[in-house]
Amino acid sequence: MELRESINEVLNDLVMINNDRIAGYEKATSELAGLDIDLKALFEQMKSQSTENKEELAQKIEGNGGIVDNDTSSAGKIYRAWMDIKSTFTAGDRHSILANCEFGEDAALRAYEAALSSGLLLDASFRELVETQRASLQKSHDLIKQQRDAHKSLQK
Repeated sequence: MELRESINEVLNDLVMINNDRIAGYEKATSELAGLDIDLKALFEQMKSQSTENKEELAQKIEGNGGIVDNDTSSAGKIYRAWMDIKSTFTAGDRHSILANCEFGEDAALRAYEAALSSGLLLDASFRELVETQRASLQKSHDLIKQQRDAHKSLQK
């Protein structure tokens, strides 16, 4: 496989993790009770972030002669199936929903870290985009974790 194809494959993996993230936040929103307006707004913000990430990655892939894969990853499908099963037992529990979202944020961060450590993003513009998106996802992860921890402390 030529370098250009390998780079596009790495970037497409990130497109898929962002698709997973969007689907995960849609699922999480559907699990929320009617009074969790703050989390609905937060989850919409996370979905918008992933939509923007996808668009930026798609531009890089297409500019690099590749075709954008708009599917979700197998791991993401497994994650959503796990959320479906778990939601049966936790139906609308704010802490559980936030914990599931944090799990998804961890997976997204791992995907970005894998892309950065692959050694394929030698072009500065590719690397800078992935680093910028990764930093933004880290902030989102920390915000979800903060919300989860705050809710946990209120339950004590």
